[in-house]
Amino acid sequence: MIKRLYDWTMSLSAHPNALWALAFVSFIESSVFPIPPDLMMIPMIIAAPHRAFLIAGVCLFSSVAGGLAGYAIGALAFDWLGQPILEALGKADRMAEFNTRFNDLGFWAVLGAGITPFPYKVITIMSGWTGMPLGTFIVTSIIARGIRFFIIAGLLWKYGAPIQTFIEKRLGLVFTVFLLLLFGGFYATRFL
Repeated sequence: MIKRLYDWTMSLSAHPNALWALAFVSFIESSVFPIPPDLMMIPMIIAAPHRAFLIAGVCLFSSVAGGLAGYAIGALAFDWLGQPILEALGKADRMAEFNTRFNDLGFWAVLGAGITPFPYKVITIMSGWTGMPLGTFIVTSIIARGIRFFIIAGLLWKYGAPIQTFIEKRLGLVFTVFLLLLFGGFYATRFL
């Protein structure tokens, strides 16, 4: 099933209405869809580098709007919709433990999931379920998703197709290492 969804998503990147399709995929990926919009965004930018930042902007806006839908699922429909989604993603067994620590992390949890390969939809649903302040959620989502999508767009705009393999295989690791260094730096200044 995932392979068919992946193939369908990739086919949309060549469609005449690809920008609208990207907006749709970015929106639903933030709450229920398993395929990240980056996979659609990359071939679109390689095909039209002059539109790189427009494409990233569409991804950002749609992803944050979809994140609000995920937040609403967590806040208003967790028992009958949010929990089954998290169970399907294999995250149900950690929900209770996660809930107790989640709002303490707040900004950092959303930032981490918005930038790294961790499923952003898990964080959007959990943010609504735990009652994270909506303003914190929105601002952090804009920052995180903006960093992710605009760095990808900037790299593709500057370097084109040769950077594609790096983005697809290693950029998630680079973002993860960056966040670990950032957390380590805050930890060091706070406790040392």
